[in-house]
Amino acid sequence: MNKFIIQVNGTVYGSTASFRALRFTESVLSLGHQVTSVFFYQDGVTNSSKLISPASDEHDLHLAWSRLATEHNLNLVNCVSAALRRGVLSDQDAKENRKETSNASKQFVMGGLGELVTNIEQSDRLICF
Repeated sequence: MNKFIIQVNGTVYGSTASFRALRFTESVLSLGHQVTSVFFYQDGVTNSSKLISPASDEHDLHLAWSRLATEHNLNLVNCVSAALRRGVLSDQDAKENRKETSNASKQFVMGGLGELVTNIEQSDRLICF
């Protein structure tokens, strides 16, 4: 059994990065490997917005990540700096920045590059999308 950390750099829609990362993560888990965390960086933080509303006949990547996290107790981590620059705020970030509302789902936690480095040290492989 290998331990993986998955880094998602691509936006929720507009590239295939998030979809490929999701499918890879599902495959790794189905083969009995462990995913120490999924780290959303750069435009990848848009995956955490609970306001993403694709058409009813389209694949909902935000919902798919949230379900996968719940089913497998996955740690979904947003880079807080990248998220704030792109308008993705947790409840705490909204309060600290005096914004009226937040939009990050509760399945996604805010973290930093230090957390990424710590998880890399605890993993066998880092896979970036």
